[in-house]
Amino acid sequence: MADRGNHYEAALEAWLQQRRIPYVAVDEARRAQWSGGSLKSLDFIVSPGRGRGFLIDVKGRRFPGAGGRYWKNWSFQDDVASLGQWERLFGPGFEAALVFAYWVAGPRSPVPPQRLFAHRGRRYAFLGVRLSSYRAAMRRISPCWDTVEVPAAAFRCLACELEQFLLPEVGTPPEGAALPAASVPAEAAAGAWGF
Repeated sequence: MADRGNHYEAALEAWLQQRRIPYVAVDEARRAQWSGGSLKSLDFIVSPGRGRGFLIDVKGRRFPGAGGRYWKNWSFQDDVASLGQWERLFGPGFEAALVFAYWVAGPRSPVPPQRLFAHRGRRYAFLGVRLSSYRAAMRRISPCWDTVEVPAAAFRCLACELEQFLLPEVGTPPEGAALPAASVPAEAAAGAWGF
């Protein structure tokens, strides 16, 4: 079961239910054990059809974040490594992905405003990025906290709206096509907001 105390995960679960996309919410009460050690639990196993499943780890972020930073996409290195191991354990037919659930707390949005998802008085944008793409572009930001991120400009090219990510028939932008910049300030789109 998803951590319903986490409003980002609760919003994503409501979004999946509204779109009738089959999923399993994973019990995150403790780390999973396997022969190679322990793994951080993923958040959702999603099966939109087409014989393919997604292993999803949700990353909740405000948009903009502290200090007015846009496109925050940091993660703990352990989360990235654990998600990669889940992908290996599940095998072919499953792809690992990070879903950035942005709580849009101001007038700017990472997606056109009409595509925001309203849940419990908040507005959210859900962006998905393949774990393999995130790993290839990530850089360490804090050795002390063991955190990584993808530079904002690269992230905007790698991520796409979750509906397009899960349901390609909706019309997935080709990888490398940046998310629309019209909904964010020019400074944020140019990466001048702290990335």
